[in-house]
Amino acid sequence: MQVILLERVAKLGQMGDVVKVKDGFARNFLLPQGKALRASDANIQAFEARKAELAARNDETRDEAQKIAEKLEGQTFIIIRSASDSGALYGSVTPRDAAEAAQAEGFAVERRQVVLTAPIKELGLHDIRVHLHPEVDVTIRLNVARSAEEAELQATGKSIQELAAEEEAAADFEIAELFDDIGAAGRDEDEAES
Repeated sequence: MQVILLERVAKLGQMGDVVKVKDGFARNFLLPQGKALRASDANIQAFEARKAELAARNDETRDEAQKIAEKLEGQTFIIIRSASDSGALYGSVTPRDAAEAAQAEGFAVERRQVVLTAPIKELGLHDIRVHLHPEVDVTIRLNVARSAEEAELQATGKSIQELAAEEEAAADFEIAELFDDIGAAGRDEDEAES
């Protein structure tokens, strides 16, 4: 199906381009969301008449998105989740979770704007993309932790696995010292008996 794009669509074209797309993509996505019109002679003429208005509206929304992007770029949001000792989450962090975390901090981010390339299924710091406008993307960081204290530690650069390894090494050292003390006490008793 031939359509006229009413706004820039990633991997498809710029506003005003007449492109050929699959019928289902046009009927289910482009047309209902107002991103395109069927490419008939009447629609082409109507688009030409509205082109200046559409361009002005696009510039206005891009400027608004750019203002939000300046504030949002590089922000870190903490998400508290249950996880195993190895750091694997019980479930995953979804775009909705990321949007809710941003909204809780006062940013206007919708779930559909959050782009996850793969599901987040482990604790740690994760960079994700937020698509604010067809021409404006920003990167935010999600700090997924079991508690606020863990989130603070992760923010300093330590991972949960490193902390667990340090705690285990400290416990092993304490046990070794305890056995050394017990062994030394036993030798003292043997020397005292002789």
